[in-house]
Amino acid sequence: MNFQFVSPFLTSILNVLSTMASLAAKHGKPSYKTSATACGDVSGIIGMASEQAKGTLAVTFTEPVALEITKRMLGDELTEIDHTVIDMVGEITNMVTGGAKSLLSEKGYRFDMAIPSVISGKNHVIHHKSKVPVILVPFHTDAGDFFVEICFE
Repeated sequence: MNFQFVSPFLTSILNVLSTMASLAAKHGKPSYKTSATACGDVSGIIGMASEQAKGTLAVTFTEPVALEITKRMLGDELTEIDHTVIDMVGEITNMVTGGAKSLLSEKGYRFDMAIPSVISGKNHVIHHKSKVPVILVPFHTDAGDFFVEICFE
């Protein structure tokens, strides 16, 4: 996988969470993901394709982080993942991908984006379509952890 794809997604997720939810996050050390099982409880997944590359992004939030972001963005004090949280995760996934798409266009890549899908539930599975290794980047916030998966070929 071309690592120049990683940075725009990391920059974008930090920007989206800071701007939309007033939530600071710090990323940890990237690694290769060895399992299809999500590290979080609710995940937004979106595909991107261009003439030069294709792949997917997944943003997977633990329940406490998803609930905190929902509270900060919508003012809804929820106690479990419901349709409101699922919609919010889909929207964040869309915003992160849009931001990364803009940053990648500055490097000469012109991506088309799919519509995000959201999967929720303990130990749900994320299948990336590309055959290259998935890069997993952990993030930490005051509300807990979330993870970004990037898979491009």
